[in-house]
Amino acid sequence: MKTTITRSAVEAAAAETGALPEWNLADLYPAMDSPQLASDLDKARQTARAFQERWRGKLADEAASPDGKLVEAIRDYEGLEELLGRIISYAGLVYSGDTSDPARAKFYGDTQSNVTDIASKLLFFALELNRIDDAVMDAAMDRNPALGHYRPWIVDLRKDKPFQLEDRVEELFHDKAVTGAGAWNRLFDETLTSLRFTVDGEDMAIEAALNMLQDPEPEKRRKAANALANVFSENLRVFTLITNTLAKDKEISDRWRGFTDVADSRHLANRVERDVVDALTAAVDEAYPRISHRYYAMKAKWLGVDQLEYWDRNAPLPDAKRRDIPWNEARSTVLSAYSGFSPDMAEIAERFFDNSWIDAAIRPGKAPGAFAHPTVPSVHPYVLLNYMGKPRDVMTLAHELGHGVHQVLAGRQGALMAPTPLTLAETASVFGEMLTFRSLLDQARTDAERKTLLASKVEDMINTVVRQIAFYQFERKLHTERRGGELTAERIGEIWLEVQGKSLGPAIRLGDGYETYWTYVPHFIHTPFYVYAYAFGDCLVNSLYAVYRNSDAGFQEKYFEMLKAGGTKHHSELLAPFGLDASDPAFWSKGLGMISGFIDELEQMG
Repeated sequence: MKTTITRSAVEAAAAETGALPEWNLADLYPAMDSPQLASDLDKARQTARAFQERWRGKLADEAASPDGKLVEAIRDYEGLEELLGRIISYAGLVYSGDTSDPARAKFYGDTQSNVTDIASKLLFFALELNRIDDAVMDAAMDRNPALGHYRPWIVDLRKDKPFQLEDRVEELFHDKAVTGAGAWNRLFDETLTSLRFTVDGEDMAIEAALNMLQDPEPEKRRKAANALANVFSENLRVFTLITNTLAKDKEISDRWRGFTDVADSRHLANRVERDVVDALTAAVDEAYPRISHRYYAMKAKWLGVDQLEYWDRNAPLPDAKRRDIPWNEARSTVLSAYSGFSPDMAEIAERFFDNSWIDAAIRPGKAPGAFAHPTVPSVHPYVLLNYMGKPRDVMTLAHELGHGVHQVLAGRQGALMAPTPLTLAETASVFGEMLTFRSLLDQARTDAERKTLLASKVEDMINTVVRQIAFYQFERKLHTERRGGELTAERIGEIWLEVQGKSLGPAIRLGDGYETYWTYVPHFIHTPFYVYAYAFGDCLVNSLYAVYRNSDAGFQEKYFEMLKAGGTKHHSELLAPFGLDASDPAFWSKGLGMISGFIDELEQMG
């Protein structure tokens, strides 16, 4: 029998937080069965076919000719990317609203299949562009300023050149993605959102169960943790199969393309060098004792125990003020913090509230977690979160709105150059969190209130930096070992406990059941090795914020220019105006030093 979130639980949450907004997707399409959507799909199909017929096999000649029309081809391609992006964005957002609805699932699957079929006719374009000789392409861009406008995209695209395969193999990889990795991703999503957890007789989805790990009552945290572990254990078989299959799928792709390290394809996609990520990982790993180990030992003393249970890791402090934060207060808190930095930034963020670009309501079947989806430059981003009224939810709102502001500003670069590599895509979101936190800290009226805020921020930073690097190390071990054969659920659990124990330290006891908690992390499934981008962004923002606090006028303008650049510049170019260099080991130490400094202040408070 299908279970659902109880009406009483939803009504109770609404009573505490106030009415929560749901997004209006009509700016993309009016409905799943709208004639406009059907017309755009047909238009995309016909235009892609015509594009292929016109340009396939001709790009080299167009680049070499003084009167070549290569820029016209790129503009046509960009227009198709915009149209297809609009269609698939709408389908994905509709599906996220309720992944348990069979009609939405079918709509998403059919749309994904249609878009994949249409996009297969465009595959030749990037492959053929990359076969043009470097000297010929450089000369063409120098000769034609309109083509030169696309130089950042062309140069960036050509970084993939050493790893691209012959056209027919690329087409096969592309076409089979829907029934391969895409299908396993969908199975994970639908499985996760269908899970139900029973705590004290109340039936709930995963977001509500995870939220109970922050409950003031230790017994409620314990029961929630056990409920999570029990359900994860019951579904280990399917999660283990999904994980093994996708790891093997990635290994096949990496082997065919010539990637040697398990994470190299992610580094390439992020446009960040392997040694930069290695330096970040080493710096965080080395900092475990003075950050996470030290903090959790201190928290254990605050809670009056020698060792924290794993479900106590995010427990509120004993003397913390405990109240749910209404939605309107969360809105004003974030917008006020943004306005203190830049009225323009607050104005962009306010559009999300005023124009129904946010879905914060809790509903059965709704995708867990939070995200900001950029959709396409001709429309606007949308934000999804599951707002429960906790302080961390306010920070999540600030985080996702930071993404949204970034996506709005970068949109002017167009469909090809607006997307930002994942490492830098977290910059604005984490900066938005930091602005909100600092605003709240400045308003603290008592030492107890300041202590609560500092502890909450330290825990968030540990979750963003320490925990995400541990996730990255878990993935590295899992994918490396998977190359030798399938991993059992027990073995995956052993790897999980090993890296978690090392990162969290001896003050936390990882008891029975915690070995299953790897199962619910969506980044492991959807975007392998994505997780280090959070640590990259947090440490980067810590350093960036230090520059801001010590800078004269002009920082805001440079910051906005960085966001407006979208994907047109490498991280080294974007950070140079602020005097920062991610290839310098001291850069990461400076970012980690801010976390350590907060812990120092907490120690002095006692």
